[in-house]
Amino acid sequence: MTECKILDGKKVASEARERIAVIVKEIKESGKVPPGLAVVLVGDNPASKVYVGQKEKACKEVGFESFLHRLPEETTQQELLELVAKLNEDPKVHGILVQLPLPKHLNETEVIEAIRPEKDVDGFHPMNLGKLVAGLPCTVPCTPKGIMYLLEYYGIEIEGKNAVVVGRSNIVGKPVAHLLLQKNATVTICHSRTKNLEAITQEADILVVAAGKPHFITQHMVKKGAVVVDVGINRLESGLVGDVDFDGVRMKASWITPVPGGVGPMTIAMLLQNTLEMYERTL
Repeated sequence: MTECKILDGKKVASEARERIAVIVKEIKESGKVPPGLAVVLVGDNPASKVYVGQKEKACKEVGFESFLHRLPEETTQQELLELVAKLNEDPKVHGILVQLPLPKHLNETEVIEAIRPEKDVDGFHPMNLGKLVAGLPCTVPCTPKGIMYLLEYYGIEIEGKNAVVVGRSNIVGKPVAHLLLQKNATVTICHSRTKNLEAITQEADILVVAAGKPHFITQHMVKKGAVVVDVGINRLESGLVGDVDFDGVRMKASWITPVPGGVGPMTIAMLLQNTLEMYERTL
């Protein structure tokens, strides 16, 4: 059997960031204001703090303006909506990202809907998601966009393939299913209520897993020669692991994403790409 190859998100994301940095350098040299990304962090969620730190660092590396707003845990809905309204009007801000999850007392849906669709860098606004479903131009959520970019980079054929997506969130599962469908795959979405999950995943030529459970997909659930994309990030005592049992599944797969170093870096690279695209639309 041919050896399983790695879908190296770290390498591909690094190349994408370098390309963006070159474009931003040219923008600055021409005397224009650079792209600006506003990130809003409410409370002290440790994982959110790490993600926000990574995003801020990535912005600085490519030459973006980064506007970080750290708000206390007890911030009210009204205060948060007022900040979003201010950022909507700020011409230096081309993309707005409110880091999720928000503290329990805040209404996430209302906050997402308050962001102008043309500044919704995460692609979570109902208008962007609706356009995605309709196959219209829109801001695509960063993780699904990163998955598609990675598959395209490595020349993975999608048309006519059986694609199975495990997970149905608005952040990953549903959008990536629609993107695969737009590339003419035959798509099945599985979730916690799916019966005979194993029988379905065994039919997948392309398997995207965003289940939020460590090592959920094992070797016997995967078809020989499948392309396996692991979106999961689970923190165990042994370190970070995905939703796929990497060591077992790589014995069957033709391609696989590692965790860390697979989808994660692609998500941040696509956040930068989305910000740049929003900026270019304002020119």
